[in-house]
Amino acid sequence: MSLKRRDFLKMSMAASAVAASGVSFSSLAQTMQDDGVEKWVKGVCRFCGYGCGVYVGVKGEKVVSIKGNPDAQTNFGFLCVKGFLAYKSMYHPDRLTHPLIRQSDGNFKRASWNEALDLIASKFKYFHEKHGKDSVAYYGSGQCTTEETYSFNKLWKAGFRSNMVEGNPRLCMASAVGGYISTYGADEPAGAYADFEKSKCLFIVGSNMSECHPVGFRRIMRHKRNNPDVKIIVCEPRKTSTASIADLWLPVDPGTDLAVFHSMAHEIIKNNWIDQGFVERHTRITDGSKALTLEEYGKFLEQFNPEAVEKITRCPAENIRQAAQWFATSGASMSVWCMGLNQRTRGVWANNLIHNLHLLTGNIGKPGADPFSMTGQPNACGGVREAGALSHLLPGTKPVANDAWRAHVEKMWKVPPGTIDPKPGFPTMKMFESLGAENDPNKPIKAMLVCTTNPAQSLPNLNKYLKGMDDAFLVVLDIFPTRTTQFADVILPAAFLYEKGGVYGCSERRSQFTEKAVNPPGEARADLWIVAQLAKRMGHEKLLPWNEADTMKAGEKAWNDYVQITKDTGHTLLGATYQRLRESKTGLQWPVPSIDHPGTYKRYVKGMDPHMERLQKAGTIPSEATVYFYEDARKEGKANIFVRPYQEAAEMPDREYPFFFTTGRTVEQWHTGTMTMRIPEIARSHPNDYLEIHPDDARRNRIAMGDMVKVVSRRGEVTLPARITDGTMPGVLFTHMHDQAISRMCNFVCNDAVDPGSAEPEYKIAAVKIQRVSGPQDVADGYIIRDVNSRFM
Repeated sequence: MSLKRRDFLKMSMAASAVAASGVSFSSLAQTMQDDGVEKWVKGVCRFCGYGCGVYVGVKGEKVVSIKGNPDAQTNFGFLCVKGFLAYKSMYHPDRLTHPLIRQSDGNFKRASWNEALDLIASKFKYFHEKHGKDSVAYYGSGQCTTEETYSFNKLWKAGFRSNMVEGNPRLCMASAVGGYISTYGADEPAGAYADFEKSKCLFIVGSNMSECHPVGFRRIMRHKRNNPDVKIIVCEPRKTSTASIADLWLPVDPGTDLAVFHSMAHEIIKNNWIDQGFVERHTRITDGSKALTLEEYGKFLEQFNPEAVEKITRCPAENIRQAAQWFATSGASMSVWCMGLNQRTRGVWANNLIHNLHLLTGNIGKPGADPFSMTGQPNACGGVREAGALSHLLPGTKPVANDAWRAHVEKMWKVPPGTIDPKPGFPTMKMFESLGAENDPNKPIKAMLVCTTNPAQSLPNLNKYLKGMDDAFLVVLDIFPTRTTQFADVILPAAFLYEKGGVYGCSERRSQFTEKAVNPPGEARADLWIVAQLAKRMGHEKLLPWNEADTMKAGEKAWNDYVQITKDTGHTLLGATYQRLRESKTGLQWPVPSIDHPGTYKRYVKGMDPHMERLQKAGTIPSEATVYFYEDARKEGKANIFVRPYQEAAEMPDREYPFFFTTGRTVEQWHTGTMTMRIPEIARSHPNDYLEIHPDDARRNRIAMGDMVKVVSRRGEVTLPARITDGTMPGVLFTHMHDQAISRMCNFVCNDAVDPGSAEPEYKIAAVKIQRVSGPQDVADGYIIRDVNSRFM
């Protein structure tokens, strides 16, 4: 089947239309593929963080089909095209099927598992002994199962006694985490996807849901169709396909939306649209160091009147006023955001200001009202965030610097007090900046294990970090050759999700189970087996007592070990046993304190949140409280309304670099294209990136559709074909991130400046200049990395 982008988009539009009518398009599309399937195995989609439930069709020990699970509360049977074609990547001829070790001539040689693991263990031991415990780092992924991520985290922090543990959610969700924790005291949303259909106003900001979370967008679109009075507001620099269903578009220059949020708060207070009782009972207003009154907050906001903000952002003042009124007076407003709010040097502040709007108007803790951060990867929440696999965290999303929690985890892990280092390791960008050769005194990290991610393509300002990957001892676990495997010293072939099984936790705190459906090809192995084998060779077998070939049995032991740590917290999954998750068609939303608990729709609300009720019974919080933010460090049960100053991006356009440059995803592709570019229909539909440019900018720079355009920042350059569209604002350029051709890899251009509160880099904003370099040219079609022996430095 050859599917061009035009046909692909028609297919997607048809999917949306059919879905809006209440019929599952994916089920219709799968009818022909159902014939001959011998069994259907329950699982979860392998792509975005939305968490669609699936059934995996098996025939002759191979996966031959995927269809939506009609009982899943996330997607109700609907899948996007990526989801129901995912299985096709599993059998692509590029699959890595045996361990590889780089030889002295630079080429890889096939090795046994014993050879590869023994080499890794000996190298890690050598670096530990000569350069210290923090000389070996782990860099994981929001795509590993929770059991795998937890195991790597435990080996490093309890076995190696090192906090040099990071994951790629640092690059996408760290600012959302920082916003939740600083505002409410705990990570992840209070509500759920079910709020989509209960909302009366939806504020979508920094998120092109129609392309990045299409199944969630389908629910919102259907809700709008069935309830025309529901207001939808979209705040974006581009008039995306998501904005096509909006009642109001708030166009803003990248990074300036902080001023818009302040202006909306200004209008809410000025017009007395606040929920006075909620603000008084459940919030405190603070600038981060001292408490402020509502009057002082209002005075601070006077500088952000809509006319003044229009000059900063280019967003019309009347649009800001209308957005504020709809949000404040709807009775049930929900905000939804993703990377556009997070990947910034002030991403935590941007998150705080969205939370402010909810707290001022009481739009939290009731149906249809919730500030909701969408996640980019299928297990960024369940694995990296909840299992604490970042350099500053422990399981339960609590910091390593917390003495009491550190002691608790040490006790649960049965290691001596003082084993876990109270000092955080390096966050991602500093970790890769510190990676290098053994003889380089300025590079303290000498070795790294990279698991299920592709930093040699996905890191911003790539030119700065590639040499460190080349010089260090690099181990990569993956299913395909990537830009990162090209720098590896050892490559370990990993199993695909449906070849190993395990638990994923999606954006709405929902843990869902995938049963192993088939065996992996060749000698590929599950990450859980690999980490247990490494622990054994490093002398830490007792820490990971699930070193067995049966990945389901090993996974259950690892899961049980993990959930015991958080059993008495607001994150508890004690009642979400493997057996229960296996039997559940919908998964379970934590807190799940007992085997008979159905899961939690709303947190912090009496009668809905079991952890709140537990604390009330224990006398820890007032029994009369109806809403209580129980992780409040001041023990007052209040959320923080933050008074944050306005601050521009780290780099703004100027005379030399006059354009904003921003990046994102497209509905066909996912991340760096490692899997989607190996699905023939998807690869053909959108094989390469292009540069979106406004017609006015194209005319001024004498650029025509399809011309090759060089985009240059202070860090690097790329050359992309031009796509002229008025869907982006004048002065704003946009491209995607999946193209693997070196000349079109946008992250050479992106800025690696980080948010001081979250250490998340500013992918979304860079200052660039452009130059037409040639007329239309043939662009490599479906470019993917196949040769593990090649390097691109």
